[in-house]
Amino acid sequence: MASDDTIIIGAGLAGLFCALKLAPRPVTLMTAAPLGTGASSVWAQGGIAAAIGPGDTVEKHLADTLAAGAGLVDADMAAGMIGEAAARIEDLLGYGVPFDRDLAGALVLSREAAHGERRIVRVGGDRAGHAIMQALIAAVSRTPSIRVLDGLTAETLLLDVGRVNGVVAQGRQGERLVFGARAVVLCCGGAGHLYRITTNPAQSCGRGLGMAARAGAVIADPEFVQFHPTAIDLAGDPAPLATEALRGEGACLVDSDGHAFMASHHADGDLAPRDIVARAVFAQVQAGRGAYLDCRQAVGAAFAARFPTVYAACLKGGLDPAAQPIPVVPAAHYHMGGVLTDAAGRTSLSGLWAAGEVACTGVHGANRLASNSLLEAVVFSARVAQDIDGRSAGAVGAPKMVPQITPAGGDLAVLRKIMSEHVGVIRTEDGLKAALRAIAGMEQASPHSNALTAAKLMAVGAYLRTESRGAQYREDYPETSPAWAERTRLTLEQADAVLAEMMESA
Repeated sequence: MASDDTIIIGAGLAGLFCALKLAPRPVTLMTAAPLGTGASSVWAQGGIAAAIGPGDTVEKHLADTLAAGAGLVDADMAAGMIGEAAARIEDLLGYGVPFDRDLAGALVLSREAAHGERRIVRVGGDRAGHAIMQALIAAVSRTPSIRVLDGLTAETLLLDVGRVNGVVAQGRQGERLVFGARAVVLCCGGAGHLYRITTNPAQSCGRGLGMAARAGAVIADPEFVQFHPTAIDLAGDPAPLATEALRGEGACLVDSDGHAFMASHHADGDLAPRDIVARAVFAQVQAGRGAYLDCRQAVGAAFAARFPTVYAACLKGGLDPAAQPIPVVPAAHYHMGGVLTDAAGRTSLSGLWAAGEVACTGVHGANRLASNSLLEAVVFSARVAQDIDGRSAGAVGAPKMVPQITPAGGDLAVLRKIMSEHVGVIRTEDGLKAALRAIAGMEQASPHSNALTAAKLMAVGAYLRTESRGAQYREDYPETSPAWAERTRLTLEQADAVLAEMMESA
């Protein structure tokens, strides 16, 4: 087996882009599912936000990002990311991504919620994620320095005197393998599958966050979970989503009587920030009035051509979106929190980097601006590659069998129900306490579960933040408090202390 010194865990957009940027330096890309099948990036519909259109500027894009982030965006980090957008789009074009162009050859730009300009670079209307991933997978297959190992689920980070120096992974037959490494990069996605209704694949169950936390890494903003307001409510796990680009093109949210309800919630109506739209849709559903996305006037007969992914998902559920409103419901979509990193993607642990949704760079604050996630993934994975490439390389040995050291992760279905009921769109102190008590009970049977660790950190963050801000809505603390205008930073040890104190005072 080839020798290398860098392991990238996860093969979504961040992982693939980082591996390509490290070439010709040898890299092992470790993924649980075959390339292109287990990453949230594949399903991203909108595209990549980039201030490259006529009249648009970095300053305008930054202003929209700051507004959506509800006071917690790291402005310097966000400005740096936005400033690199054009260069990263050029990189993707160089890797063969077929971004939409008009007859004059210019990139076609669309608008999404909370963006003041048309700045979403897209592919095939709503196929950006799939097209970008296919292009990068093809580029990876042509790159001899990248070794892809699929069917391996990373479970534990190995430490040597406080430095991450390897990974323990589980193979398809349950065997454990240990891989040594000088550099480990977490690119293993978010935590959306910890919720019963989600747009995320099964692999996005917080395992990267859990692994890092168990190794001692600092976790930032774990309470902030963005719920996409318009997941298609026609069964399916994960739930397909109706891209925000539909509302950008004029589609309208209505109740079962056809009444448009968003104007009473926000001045921007259907293009309000996601957290506001999600709560409005949630309230409609809870009240029994239902929520539907009516695309008949805005898109109509052009639906199949302009938004083929959404169209196919609706047809699969027995509905024609060109002629019928689409039933929608909020679904866990994106985790703004994650493993704390600096501008180069370094975590608080030496030898460990992170990029993509598993990381928390501070560019999203309390609420991610639409299509900034794919931008973050390419910008920071490129920075990780640059940082690692500036360090000396070193060979590592082949993996060897080791005893089983990580018990099974417990009943994920039970955990997903707990998270949806108590750490979801609307939260309360009593509900969060109930969630934490249940998680503590589950940990007795599975004390080293990455999913339970991630869920615990998310619930503790929500419990400690006694205010409503961005994607965190506390029904018992409905106002935003100036005292909480700061980001959360937690270690697993600190979260366990909070939990122990809560249990003692019960």
